[in-house]
Amino acid sequence: MEPAPECQQETPALTEAAAEFLSLIGPEELERCLFAETLEMVAAGAQPRDQAGGRWWVAARWAPYERAGEPVRSCLLVQAGSRGRQDGAPCSSTLKAYVTPQLETLEQEEQERLELGAHPIERRTHMVSHQHGMTVTKTLWEGEAEPRCWSFSYGRAELRGLLPEGASLLLLRVLACRWAVPPGLIFPSINTEGHLCTSSYRALGIQQQAVGSAEAEVFVIERAVHASVDVSTVWHSSFLPSGRLARRVQVGCPMLVLLQDESVLSDTGGVEPKPPFPKQPLDWEEDIQLCSWFLDRKEELQASHATYVQQHPELQVLLADFLQALLLQQPHDPVSFAAQFFTPFAHQQPAGTPFASTRAASPLPSPPPRHPPANGE
Repeated sequence: MEPAPECQQETPALTEAAAEFLSLIGPEELERCLFAETLEMVAAGAQPRDQAGGRWWVAARWAPYERAGEPVRSCLLVQAGSRGRQDGAPCSSTLKAYVTPQLETLEQEEQERLELGAHPIERRTHMVSHQHGMTVTKTLWEGEAEPRCWSFSYGRAELRGLLPEGASLLLLRVLACRWAVPPGLIFPSINTEGHLCTSSYRALGIQQQAVGSAEAEVFVIERAVHASVDVSTVWHSSFLPSGRLARRVQVGCPMLVLLQDESVLSDTGGVEPKPPFPKQPLDWEEDIQLCSWFLDRKEELQASHATYVQQHPELQVLLADFLQALLLQQPHDPVSFAAQFFTPFAHQQPAGTPFASTRAASPLPSPPPRHPPANGE
């Protein structure tokens, strides 16, 4: 692991206005923020319907958070991702964050990948909180070279009110539902290099914006991440009264995110939803959210199966003996052979056929009938 690069900057502090705002967020407001949405990525200044360059999605829901040696906690799971092209090369990004109802980040992982032919670039940032503060680990893969890794640690005093990307997405939804941003809303944050910085939020007012072929009134919020050395990164996000995102643009970026589904406006009394279109075939491998759920479930099952095998080492010996006997004898009916092979291991089981659940006949030969003794005893 390489030493962490030097970062000369003062520790960012949580403003009083920001601390008060966090303390006033209630469970009902959070419930309004728990939904999923998908928007189109288009080139800035182009016609959205003709220049679609990918998709961007975000979802939030309640989920259990488990950590070894600690009780299970109920928290908010924020997931986001995008898939598109950057300078003609395929690129993708994913985000997964576990956040408490107080918007404290328990764990977060971000991943970005750029496919440059035989020289792909992948960057992963993982942060996890603990009793002493938080540890941030950044890993970079470039082509076939060995990955480079940096680690940063921060104490609890530095992290009061910290809002990384996942918690920031929830905060923006809360602000959007209120259609108001208090002045002086500044929080500590962590930039893409893993260093502490500040992020500020301010309202840019109410505007009219096109959503598909309709017009809608949106509330625009500016979020800026300020670093001590680099230029600040600024996003302008436009929200409908329901809290759903209508437009998101990073200042200076050639791509922006737009809402094209007019049916979303029906939640705000805007226009009537369009008639449903014919169902399109779903390619789950191209759907980032479904692919993420599939991979999470796959890892969960693999870990469960590996744990069970480790807890029962006799399984490998048992299966090895059976396969050896099967290959040596090569019976014509492997099912009957398996039933006879494992019969000695069933002496502790209750009487009854193991094939009763399938109502299939047992492959074992029926025992001879028992006749009473001649003397009648």
